[in-house]
Amino acid sequence: MKKRSPAEAANEKSIAKLMFKLLPIQILIAAIASLNSIISALFASNFIDIQAMSAVGLYAPIQMLMSCINLTFMGGATILCGEHMGRNESGKMRGVFSLDIASSFFIGSLFAAILFLAGRLVNAGLFLKDQELRPIFATYLTGQAIGAIPFLMGGQLSSFLSLENKMRRNTVASLSFIASNILLNFIFIQKMGMGVWGLSLASALGAWIYFLVEAQYFFSKNCRLKFSAKDIDIKELKRIFVVGYPGALSNGWQTLRGFIVNFLLSAYAGTVGISAFCAANTLMALAWCVPTGMVAVSRMVMSVGVGEEDRASVSDVMRVMFKKFCLVNNLLAVAIIVFAKPLAHIFYKDIFSEVYIMTVWGFRLLPLCLALGSILQHFVCYAQMSGKNFLIQLLSFLDGVLFVAEFSAILVPSFGVNGVYIANILNGIFVFATIVLYSIIRNRSFPRNMEELMVMPDSFGVPEIERMDLTVNSMDDVVEISKAAHNFCLERCCDNRRSFVASLALEEMAGNIVAHGFNKDKKKHSASIRVVHKDQDVILRLRDDCVSFNPEDRLKAEAGDQFKNVGIKMIYGMAKSASWQSIFGMNVLTIKI
Repeated sequence: MKKRSPAEAANEKSIAKLMFKLLPIQILIAAIASLNSIISALFASNFIDIQAMSAVGLYAPIQMLMSCINLTFMGGATILCGEHMGRNESGKMRGVFSLDIASSFFIGSLFAAILFLAGRLVNAGLFLKDQELRPIFATYLTGQAIGAIPFLMGGQLSSFLSLENKMRRNTVASLSFIASNILLNFIFIQKMGMGVWGLSLASALGAWIYFLVEAQYFFSKNCRLKFSAKDIDIKELKRIFVVGYPGALSNGWQTLRGFIVNFLLSAYAGTVGISAFCAANTLMALAWCVPTGMVAVSRMVMSVGVGEEDRASVSDVMRVMFKKFCLVNNLLAVAIIVFAKPLAHIFYKDIFSEVYIMTVWGFRLLPLCLALGSILQHFVCYAQMSGKNFLIQLLSFLDGVLFVAEFSAILVPSFGVNGVYIANILNGIFVFATIVLYSIIRNRSFPRNMEELMVMPDSFGVPEIERMDLTVNSMDDVVEISKAAHNFCLERCCDNRRSFVASLALEEMAGNIVAHGFNKDKKKHSASIRVVHKDQDVILRLRDDCVSFNPEDRLKAEAGDQFKNVGIKMIYGMAKSASWQSIFGMNVLTIKI
């Protein structure tokens, strides 16, 4: 395996830094639905009764279906917006945003009507045999109908806020949801004695608070992603769905898996088994927010890399996942296993009860799936962007339903609810083996590097020989990269003028970053430079994490003074094109010569 150059290693480090910067808020966003279920489960098990807990468990597959649709539109719209952002196409970016928001409102309204009707049908005796549980589950469905619209729209807005680099707004919205949900549950259940109706109503109202806090930003003057009906191209709806559904396909299969597992548990483990699995699965859903947040970050960063046709950065995202994200997931798994008994005690106080013991085993076994699940999600995400539809459908079906359902059907009759836990572990192992096998078949050899494991097509981006990665940490580096760029161009038979302009542009613009950007605050900064030779053009990309600086705005603001910004004016005049944009809070300047 070829050793990576210092510049390549520095680019990977820069990608890792960005991904960990975005990660906390994405985990918090992913945790919203899980926290809703956890809070509901805690109040149901501790302050109502086991039937209320069963209602929460029965609703889980329905919520999974809503999350699946939510993820379809969120994933598709985020990827397309990221690609348009990478190409600096602001009008198309607004159009995708507007179409996504309008679609999620319509779908949320449809779900609200379906849930309300389902509540009436369940109460009338359909879908559920348990006569005592029918009115309880019907009431729970009716309350959840009130929160369907903000649940779907809030999920979309959270992703767009991240693209706008408004992590603080996301944080405030998330904390507002958590606080209001807990407070409303306490008032409705503890103080007013509203039972299951209060349980579901608190969740729905919390979703509305979350959505409204997020939505406020999109009416501000600083927002780039404003709703614009005139920019909507209805044809883009198909693209959003086509791009987004593969990433959510696994969730769709998991909805079916949920019904199958519930049936098996009902037949072989009874209400106790369903309640234990619900408790373990509900709290583990919070742990799963970590790998889910990770893949959300990777999706955003990777989508911009795809838009820029940045082959190295796309593969670096996967390297960060294997090296760092998997480590974090494994550490989290160890912590959950160690504290399995205290976690089970949150739901069930009698440590000698059967349901408590079943729940403990859930916390001992299910965490072993975290790292393997993260690997799967990342490969599905990459396949989603690269159009590998067969791989997406294969992995989604195997992970979503086949392996878990098959192994559960074999193991549950003998091991009860533990059979479901073991089936999930075996599922992760077999799915990862499928990813490696797919790579071997496509490459006709065992993968030797990350790009081969990803089966990255040769046509994507530019080959390594046609690009050069450099890192700037000081003014001494500026002189060196200027010389390196000049030589790079000459070696690829570029004419003397373009070679000179490329060298001069890097010296001027990278020099500005060091001289001004590096000294704006007390933080340590660096800039990554990429020089690409493609289609007879030389493309320079300068990316730094300094204070936001748009050269175009500076030129417009000081257009009347011919003695200011002479260097920037010269480069913009000599280049074929030059564009600046802020991506995830970083300055990205692209110059084509």
